Amino acid sequence: MALSHAILSALTDRPCSGYDLAKQFDGSVGFFWHASHQQIYRELTKLEQQGLVTAEAIAQAGKPDKKIYSVTAAGKAQLKEWIAQPTKCVPTKDDLLVKLFVGYLVPLETMEATLEHERAQHVATLEAYRDIEQKYFSQPEAMPLASRFQYITLRNGIHYETSWLTWCDETLATLSTLPTQDASAPSAEPCEEPLLQKSDIR
Repeated sequence: MALSHAILSALTDRPCSGYDLAKQFDGSVGFFWHASHQQIYRELTKLEQQGLVTAEAIAQAGKPDKKIYSVTAAGKAQLKEWIAQPTKCVPTKDDLLVKLFVGYLVPLETMEATLEHERAQHVATLEAYRDIEQKYFSQPEAMPLASRFQYITLRNGIHYETSWLTWCDETLATLSTLPTQDASAPSAEPCEEPLLQKSDIR
């Protein structure tokens, strides 16, 4: 997915200024697609030049005009075309998993502290999701269609964070049972093949 698709999706929900759009990326959209404010402003300029969004200048007393961006018919058409395209599975890039893969190189306390630090962040994210659910989606059966789709997106985040915390607690429990030192001798021979290859996953 390109940043342009995320911006068009956000503006489809409601027209807004570049500043408000950047704030929205810090919140709802930003939970699943991160972008800096500078990236958003640059992409808005490109989208306007391509005719995919339009900007209306709103006069402000004592301030420069505010530009309110809206998605054009061409922008909605491109968004619909993108939605219909098959989505590719994004390869995982996770620092924590790489650290765990070679976690035997450091004391167990080091890995436990790293996991606890990550866990606190995921707990905070899940709490934020739950607050959003309670505030905006407490009665999903009574919501309009657009809100139902937004709630489906939120539920994905809730399921992900819940699953991650379950895995983290399981991992911490496993670490607590491991010996402080590995009694087995390290292998002198290089591994000829990875233990798990992508071709093994169907």
